Amino acid sequence: MTEMIKADNVHKSFGSLEVLKGIDLVVRSGEVCCVLGPSGSGKSTFLRCVNHLEKINAGKIFVDGDLVGYHERGGKLHEMKDSEVSRQRQQIGMVFQRFNLFPHMTVLQNVMEAPCRVKKEDKAAVRDRAVGLLDRVGLGAKKDNYPGQLSGGQQQRVAIARALAMRPKLMLFDEPTSALDPELVGEVLDVMKDLARDGMTMVVVTHEIGFAREVGDTVVFMDGGVVVEQGPPAEIIANPKQDRTKAFLSKVL
Repeated sequence: MTEMIKADNVHKSFGSLEVLKGIDLVVRSGEVCCVLGPSGSGKSTFLRCVNHLEKINAGKIFVDGDLVGYHERGGKLHEMKDSEVSRQRQQIGMVFQRFNLFPHMTVLQNVMEAPCRVKKEDKAAVRDRAVGLLDRVGLGAKKDNYPGQLSGGQQQRVAIARALAMRPKLMLFDEPTSALDPELVGEVLDVMKDLARDGMTMVVVTHEIGFAREVGDTVVFMDGGVVVEQGPPAEIIANPKQDRTKAFLSKVL
């Protein structure tokens, strides 16, 4: 399988605080990579670096073979123009903890907005695609509702449909269920499982160990800004080698 994400010695600091301390990671096309770790371990920061929402201080990140955020010339990295970064970002869907839907737009309008405004796609074609995506996440009947009329789980499913409307090659999920009431978590995870079955490449920062065990091809455990351990779920979750991984899993399982 081809490499969809390749992170090579990635460092990221906020002022004097070093958050990522040399991340090396490969996610292959069609894989689901679940990233586990305590709060403050750098998981969400790494995810934001993958689509250049955060600029890295050292190292390189490639998505589908393309260097993210920079051109390399003569052995030096040069920052891309905003328009070029925006084009790269169109290939990468992202779903956040908070749903970030436009409250003044209907569900359907939320899903249609980016393809119409950013990609300038034909409105009728986008509408058909958006209706199909809302059906897929079980919300076709809610297309004319406003976000405030939906539960948190429904809003998060709309956010997933909105990201998919851009037809990304990669989906990033930053703790997509952590803001939800427990009884609403399953409906969002079911949509993500469906995506995984269809072969979507996904990186999922999550505390849902059951999802990582069931759906993940690879589990990455991060702590203190480094990858402590990575491998198949059966290996990392059931039989971790590192003491830090064992200590974390003993608290969450």
